Amino acid sequence: MRTILLTTLIFLMLTACSTDSKKMNLTGTVKGLKKGVLLLQKFEDTILTTVDSVVVDGNSNFSFSEEVESPEIYYLYVRLKDGTLRDDRITFFAENKAMNIQTNLENFGSAAIVKGSKNDSLLSAYNKVKQRYVSRNLELIEQHFKTGKSNNDSLTKDLAQKQQTLVSSKYLATINFALNHKEQEVAPYLMLSEVYNANIKYLDTVYRALAPKIKDSKYGKELESFIVNRKKIDTIL
Repeated sequence: MRTILLTTLIFLMLTACSTDSKKMNLTGTVKGLKKGVLLLQKFEDTILTTVDSVVVDGNSNFSFSEEVESPEIYYLYVRLKDGTLRDDRITFFAENKAMNIQTNLENFGSAAIVKGSKNDSLLSAYNKVKQRYVSRNLELIEQHFKTGKSNNDSLTKDLAQKQQTLVSSKYLATINFALNHKEQEVAPYLMLSEVYNANIKYLDTVYRALAPKIKDSKYGKELESFIVNRKKIDTIL
């Protein structure tokens, strides 16, 4: 009898752990936020939808418990006590794990530190790579603006070529990043969000390289569908 009870207890504990692991337990702090509402949102059928909300009243800590069917991008907004919805938001890769976000009200989106998600860490690493291309492009735009005033056609063409080369380099860097992390959901996400208009062969190459579980994820399925539709359009054109 004692053995049966012990076995049952262990089974219940394992079941409880399994159930908890299927949810994202998101905790965090927004320093400086005394009164307001935090909105947890994601896209559903191209519509940004609030899936949960938490009222903040005197305590800047917050927590959400949300079942994430497949790792995907979520957003955290803050609505102030006067009803104003802040323009900036926190974009993060949600997973069914214990996650934590630390930020402050003044720099809500830019100051956010997200912990607990492998995909979010990889997305942050990619964004640092992307920022180098963004900064270089801004430099070229500035040069292009100055050159335009001098009506120097040769310099204008040279800068345009440099911008095109920069775009190609950024695309290749993104594709390589996805291939290097083909066992994470961030790979198909980047193909859909950053290089969706790249040559179809590159999209196909990344999709075929994805791990089986990633192909079966939300973004894996969306990438597959996108490729199929792109091929149909390319055939018509």
